[in-house]
Amino acid sequence: MADALSAIPAAVLRNLSDKLYEKRKNAALEVEGIVKQLAAAGDHDKITAVINLLTNEFTYSPQANHRKGGLIGLAAATVGLTSEAAQHLEQIVPPVLNSFSDQDSRVRYYACEALYNIAKVVRGDFIVFFNDIFDALCKLSADSDPNVQSAAHLLDRLVKDIVTESNEFSIEEFIPLLRERMNVLNPYVRQFLVGWITVLDSVPDIDMLGFLPDFLDGLFNMLSDSSHEIRQQADSALSEFLQEIKNSPINEFVKLGGDQLVPYYADILGAILPCISDKEEKIRVVARETNEELRAIQADPAEGFDVGAILSIARRQLSSEWEATRIEALHWISTLLNRHRAEVLLFLNDIFDTLLKALSDPSDEVVLLVLEVHACIAKDPLNFRQLVVFLVHNFRIDTTLLEKRGALIVRRLCVLLDAERVYRELSTILEGECDLDFATIMVQALNLILLTSSELSELRGLLKHSLVNPAGKDLFLSLYSSWCHSPMAIISLCLLAQAWLHHLVAYQHASSIIQSMVEEDINVKFLVQLDKLIHLLETPIFAYLRLQQSKAFRVLKTRLKTVPSYSFSSEQSKWTSGNSYSQVHRMISGSPVSEDGDMDEDLRSVQNGINFASRLQQFEQMQQQHRMHSKSQTQSRYNSTSSSKVCQKFIFYYFIQLLGCFWIYRFEINDFDVTYSEVQRPEEPRRPSPVPDMSGPSSRSSRRGPGQLQI
Repeated sequence: MADALSAIPAAVLRNLSDKLYEKRKNAALEVEGIVKQLAAAGDHDKITAVINLLTNEFTYSPQANHRKGGLIGLAAATVGLTSEAAQHLEQIVPPVLNSFSDQDSRVRYYACEALYNIAKVVRGDFIVFFNDIFDALCKLSADSDPNVQSAAHLLDRLVKDIVTESNEFSIEEFIPLLRERMNVLNPYVRQFLVGWITVLDSVPDIDMLGFLPDFLDGLFNMLSDSSHEIRQQADSALSEFLQEIKNSPINEFVKLGGDQLVPYYADILGAILPCISDKEEKIRVVARETNEELRAIQADPAEGFDVGAILSIARRQLSSEWEATRIEALHWISTLLNRHRAEVLLFLNDIFDTLLKALSDPSDEVVLLVLEVHACIAKDPLNFRQLVVFLVHNFRIDTTLLEKRGALIVRRLCVLLDAERVYRELSTILEGECDLDFATIMVQALNLILLTSSELSELRGLLKHSLVNPAGKDLFLSLYSSWCHSPMAIISLCLLAQAWLHHLVAYQHASSIIQSMVEEDINVKFLVQLDKLIHLLETPIFAYLRLQQSKAFRVLKTRLKTVPSYSFSSEQSKWTSGNSYSQVHRMISGSPVSEDGDMDEDLRSVQNGINFASRLQQFEQMQQQHRMHSKSQTQSRYNSTSSSKVCQKFIFYYFIQLLGCFWIYRFEINDFDVTYSEVQRPEEPRRPSPVPDMSGPSSRSSRRGPGQLQI
């Protein structure tokens, strides 16, 4: 310290810490001259003392102006040392590098300036500090002060020149630092890194290609950067490594790397998938080719292939705003399931929720692929149960999903999995569903799909044989339990079940359900479902029931119009009572029932297969739960007694027509001539009921389409 103070005048030291730049600069020139004289005299001890003074009293000072003066003084001392500066670099460079992280931006600026001047003097001797300098420059390239950034860029260019002409540069020592920095997302740092990779690759004596796997994944990640300039620089750097390959460097890398790239699959895929939806066609083409090359390589988890990492990338890309990227992510999940099913199932909890949410994707293609993935997962009984349970849960909490995608999802799952298995599982879950409103809606949706979808034709065929086929009977009973949530669904199920034979058991059961509905409180939901049932009966699946174009129907329709109005009011109970109603059926249909009420042997064998009395009781119990639920939710605010009676008359009247025409389909019209007279009340004169006025606008119930009954 004393040696340094004796060598440097106090006035010089005072000016070196002055707030004015010109005074600090002049003081630095004085320091340069003093050090030059000491070097010429060979007095390196005093030189060391001067450097220590500048370091300890200035560059490490709490005062910013002292730190600035210390930096410019160290640079001046280096210039004064000229060729002898190398032996003092261990003292000079570290305090300058330390100032690169100073909180004062002006100090950081002077640190860049000082190191620039030091580097110009020592040139190749500077290489020993390259990793530390590179790390400091990497941080300054993203500095918040543009002046500091500019100074850092000037220093960076000088360092690159020094490295390219040096024989002492060690690529082996540099690569670990480069690999560590390649994961940085800052665009300025990325540009800095790509610039260095390009420069080092241009040096003939440096074999960057041999270290390509260490930073290749970082370059791939840069290809998906939001900055067009960075993507271009990364693509250019990759092209340089292949030299003659100009159009598809990534694709060629994957081909050349092959199995050696297995540990980097996740990083490569994470960079490739977003590029599949890039705005530039060239990048999209390259990304797709690379994606296919990656998928074509058969990798083994035992060899470092990280299934979990790939699934994580695919799951994240399922949230991409671009459809093409989401589709490819699903293809990867499907590929992994086919190749490494056991490993994928270990991560099922990580991806299952995302796959369920993807069912709401706006793209039909995405939804179909998601269903294929779900079906592949659901091959195991436990996963199958989990899928259906969560699917029902999603339908419950997202009614829009059920309305817009419910039919697509159920139909596709019935194709990919077994339709009977899917419907049985859904029925089991819905049977115990606590949300009765949702259960009703869900059953109605499933019933409509069952009756109208071509994918479920075999299932319908099985149900049509319910009364004679054990498998059909078992399916019928399985669906019946949950179909009880919807009277209309039960009716259509029973009508479907009796389609194969002329036996009347299922039909009589349907009629019993209809009778029970006459006493129900009529509301909008009920009428809407009734309307849907009527339209269902117009579909081809129930073509065997319809007689709208037949002579029998026209005769029946004409005669029913003459039925007195009192037949649908106070005496309605006589029609709907168990024995009377059964007698009416016997009279209308000529059914094979004996006088004592017993069925013939063939019909009894069919009935013994399914206990319809027990099923009816099950239906009534379920409907009682719905009635209690409905009453707890709301009161009948709009339905007066008179309007309810009118609705009940309407429903009863309609179903008499409906049931009558169905029954007459089975038998001769002359049989009806006998039974009709017995229906009339003997103590009342016959008088026709008023014919509805058809001149005004038709209501919803009076409008009819092709083959639809009009009341």
